Amino acid sequence: MSNYIPAIEKYIQDEIKVLQSMDPNEIQNVMTTLEEAFENGNDIYIFGNGGSSATASHYQNDFNKGISEHTEKKFRFRCLNDNMATIMAVANDIGFEDVFAFQLRGVLRPGDVVFAISGSGNSKNVIKAVEYAKEQGNKVIGLTGYNGGKLKELADVSLHAPVNSMQITEDIHMIMDHLMMSIFYKTMCGIEHLKD
Repeated sequence: MSNYIPAIEKYIQDEIKVLQSMDPNEIQNVMTTLEEAFENGNDIYIFGNGGSSATASHYQNDFNKGISEHTEKKFRFRCLNDNMATIMAVANDIGFEDVFAFQLRGVLRPGDVVFAISGSGNSKNVIKAVEYAKEQGNKVIGLTGYNGGKLKELADVSLHAPVNSMQITEDIHMIMDHLMMSIFYKTMCGIEHLKD
């Protein structure tokens, strides 16, 4: 049997190192952007590819149900990954690079937020949607890893995990979801911990 202990310990240490390098000001900026959208009743369109699509769906769940269950006003997250019929129709009939931008066209209102997730920061369909949002004057949150790529440059608010590992990048993105959710849970709902 193989001894995985050294690899396990290294992965955990790498993750801790990235977490400790995260800029609390970046997290604060994301949280205030989300809070403003919440207070103003604006939609927050969230999306990504692969593991990031699952992360986007998880954010929508945690904010739309987890927090909003206990607030009179509700978060209005809209996950562009969750309707597979739409994704596949746009990909087949128009092109995969348009699967997110197409869903934003004619729907984005002033004040709505686009929350784009890309580990590399260079996913073409993510960038195309972000560019469209910027053209419309909407604020963009970018959640990235590696060197941040084009998304980090375009984002009005950037939350960047500086690590050259997609696995740790995606871990950090989910930790940020739960970090922000748990803080909002206390400040908006007055509840210390989520139930099991």
